[in-house]
Amino acid sequence: MLFLLLILLGAGGVLSTGIGLYVICYHLLTADIPAGISHPLKLRIFHCVLLLFMTWGKVLEALKICSLPRFVRFMHDLMPVKQDPDVVVTDLRFGSNPVKLYQPKTSSLTPRTGIIFYHGGGMVLGSLKSYHRICCHLCKVSGSVVLSVGYRQLPEHRFPVPEIDSFASTVHFLRSLKDYGVDPARVVLCGDSLGGTVAARICQKLEERQDLPKIRAQILIYAKMQGLYFQLPSYEQNKNVPMLTRRFATYCFSQYMDINPAWEHVIFKGGHLPTESWEKYRKWLDPENIPQRFKQRGYRPVSRMPLNESAYLEVGLRLERATFPLMVEDEVVARVPEACLVTCEYDFLRDDLLLYKKRLEDLGVPVTWHHMEDGFHGVLNTLTLRFFQFPCSARIMNVIVHFIKGL
Repeated sequence: MLFLLLILLGAGGVLSTGIGLYVICYHLLTADIPAGISHPLKLRIFHCVLLLFMTWGKVLEALKICSLPRFVRFMHDLMPVKQDPDVVVTDLRFGSNPVKLYQPKTSSLTPRTGIIFYHGGGMVLGSLKSYHRICCHLCKVSGSVVLSVGYRQLPEHRFPVPEIDSFASTVHFLRSLKDYGVDPARVVLCGDSLGGTVAARICQKLEERQDLPKIRAQILIYAKMQGLYFQLPSYEQNKNVPMLTRRFATYCFSQYMDINPAWEHVIFKGGHLPTESWEKYRKWLDPENIPQRFKQRGYRPVSRMPLNESAYLEVGLRLERATFPLMVEDEVVARVPEACLVTCEYDFLRDDLLLYKKRLEDLGVPVTWHHMEDGFHGVLNTLTLRFFQFPCSARIMNVIVHFIKGL
């Protein structure tokens, strides 16, 4: 029995060493760390940790022990949570949806600004716990009441579950603002990555509701705004930049939309859409809408490949029917509240938000835009990590707080 135990321990050690070496080699061979990113070694460490979690997740999933998304979130949530003495945190449930309420401990003679925050993570990473530090800090420095919204995630739940769950929690909160000391005239929706997508869609949907307080503003941080066109400059320039490489983005998107990742090549060449569909959406998605300055870093326009009928029937039709913020009609987008948009130069999804920025401006919606020249996707999550914090994360928080205080 002891001999068998020693064999198992030895095999586990060999496997762990092998996986660690694989992750390091894979990172060194594939990752692109642009010279414009400050503290490149930190980014390499973060990327290796993510790759390690992903690789172990694949192993455990293959052994039918645990799904990859569940394992990655479990490891992500192991980060210790530090309580702030100046913020009162309350765990609640709005129906079946978990939420966290953050309130400044100091009393206020007037109702406070309310911020509804939707976390990112592509349904693989991200949770109420992993975003605790961000929401706590946002509450403290802005003096606002922050509601962090939870939603069901992969592997059991896919599109459009995050939007459905988040919309239900948002409506519940909007109907109870007085209970939480929130000014109905100053409610802001905020989200990063997929959370930004959700925030933008909920803003659009709430414009149809006359029974709820009007949203004052929306804050979208490196959000995904469309799911049809994958030949934008940033998709090529930043395809190997951590923390959202093309490979990881493809995994998250295919799982989220429940499509076969084997169609990746066809999708990124535009072969999943017929010409008539592309012409319909071209006015919103054409790379010509991207300012020239963002095309100077290794971008060459690529011709769309001929239509792959099978890809269109299995993927294209589904993506056309999905509702992304950038694909909504003008009369809806024109009514959304003013926006604060944050983009990062080295973000795979950078151009999605640049397209939405132009669309909002063309329709007369006020836009405050901040571009982080040294930023990358997910950098806000390093906020308050001390040694591993990137300066860019603090600048993003500062511009968000400044925008909120100016409302």
